[in-house]
Amino acid sequence: MTRSRNKSAPTKMENLRMVLFAALAGVLFLMYQAWQKDYPQQQAQAPSASPLASPLDSVPGETSATTSSGDDEGVPSLGASADAPGSVPPVQGERGEAVSAQPGQTIEITTDVYRVSIDLAGGDIRRLELLDYPIAKAHPDQPLPLLNDELPHFFVLQSGLVSNAGSAPDHNTVYQAERSRYTLAEQDEDLVVPLRWTGADGLTVEKVYRFTRGSYEVNLLYRVSNDTAEQRQLSPYLRMWRTPNKAGEEPPFIKSFIGAAVYTRDSDGQYKYKKYDAGDLEKESVTLEQQGGWLGMLQHYFVAAVLPEPTELNRFYLRPGKRFGFIGEYVGERVDVAPQAGREINLRLYMGPKLQQELETVAKGLELTVDYGLLTPISQPLFWVLDKLHGLTGNWGWSIILLTLLIKLAFYKLSEAQYRSMARMKKFAPRIQSIKERYADDRERLHQAMMDLYKKEGFNPLAGCWPMLVQFPVFIALYWVLLESVELRQADFALWINDLSSPDPLYVLPVLFGISMYLQQKLSGQAMTMEPMQQRIMTIMPIGLAIFFAFFPAGLVLYWFVSNLVGIIQQWVITKRLEHEEHAQPKKR
Repeated sequence: MTRSRNKSAPTKMENLRMVLFAALAGVLFLMYQAWQKDYPQQQAQAPSASPLASPLDSVPGETSATTSSGDDEGVPSLGASADAPGSVPPVQGERGEAVSAQPGQTIEITTDVYRVSIDLAGGDIRRLELLDYPIAKAHPDQPLPLLNDELPHFFVLQSGLVSNAGSAPDHNTVYQAERSRYTLAEQDEDLVVPLRWTGADGLTVEKVYRFTRGSYEVNLLYRVSNDTAEQRQLSPYLRMWRTPNKAGEEPPFIKSFIGAAVYTRDSDGQYKYKKYDAGDLEKESVTLEQQGGWLGMLQHYFVAAVLPEPTELNRFYLRPGKRFGFIGEYVGERVDVAPQAGREINLRLYMGPKLQQELETVAKGLELTVDYGLLTPISQPLFWVLDKLHGLTGNWGWSIILLTLLIKLAFYKLSEAQYRSMARMKKFAPRIQSIKERYADDRERLHQAMMDLYKKEGFNPLAGCWPMLVQFPVFIALYWVLLESVELRQADFALWINDLSSPDPLYVLPVLFGISMYLQQKLSGQAMTMEPMQQRIMTIMPIGLAIFFAFFPAGLVLYWFVSNLVGIIQQWVITKRLEHEEHAQPKKR
């Protein structure tokens, strides 16, 4: 009779716990590799000349190029190309003196959250700094420039109107302004910046930016007066043109997404969120026509988006720039302006941090730009709890510690099963080792003897592994929360840890994590049931993971270190309780 031989079964059971620890390091490394593969950091190819002084490029779809000396990209068209701009009135300086309006002249705007430069040539935003978000923790006086017209971090917003006939102000038209500097006064809630243009044929357009205190939402309003004898059809457009480079420092192993996102409506009327990587957009074009939705440019922690009205028919274009970078363009619905009449065309913009509570109120689906990936159903509740804890503590570090305690409490029963299994494995380690020595040359009899021992003593050696597997997605979800949440960017904790989103500068937390992991292994006694080679690997594992964690955000290492500390306490208490229960049981005769 041929007997079935299963030589690998005992080895699999003995090695599973070690494999789980190795998987922790492996998964983290693979996450980093996958992130770099999916969202590579592209380097912009700097042109030999200024980026705004190159030949024009036409827009895909219903567009055409017009001639200009100051822009790389053409002007969208509704049919006939736009005529040359009309005469340019003088600009009033800050003290009221007449100033010649020349292309490249800017007006400066300061609010409580922004410092903005608007070029009178086109009335475009050429630079926008976020006053509450420094580029680096070490330089709090240097606000992050989300928009900037200088390479390598080139990112500008161009906007204008296109007309079916006659002239209309586009992003090459020179406007006039009442002042050269605007500042939000302490007693005001809004700051209005009007720019004015009058065409030779009688069309007058006032381009108005409205900034609101405490808000990263900006209104762009066109007031159109048609003093011509013909009806005019006008359509607003807004172009976001950028390179893949972004301002702001990121620690090693943090290669976040940069590119475009569109909130689109499918054939069933359902809206979907879709991202387009910068590397792809520098090679391919995308054209979308739909009702509602929005178009945005994404980078780590920040987003700039145009938010049309939900009822409008919009066209979105994504394409490579003619010489460098990539472009996202919105072309809005046509608006009829009767002769001797006026109309208003309104656009909303969001330019700022991905503040999760604020994004939900700005536009439907905009909160999806905070991308937690496949674990979003876990990450979003984790952040919600973390945010509530921050409201109580006022410190994100203590909030992470409290969140860790809550997670350990939620998984207490699973942890108890895990630590009870470890304690029993430690108790039977000498007997297991004896069985291994007795049947060292017969894997089948070794397997049978191990199964008899487990059956007789009534425990499953694999029971302690499943709780670890169940808790592992929570760890990965928290990783994305700490990586993607701008609320934790440059957040202080205590002592030397002044930025939870960056690695520990003194490497103290990674070392403490490695020590805690080593103590856990010793307390569990799991190495006693392993082969010598496996024991050496498990001994090296805490050192390897400590080195690996040295490159990860301090907030994540803080979570894992506190989790280990709580686990050590739980393991010690459960082990002592199990010993007490066994001593309390009557001995068998």
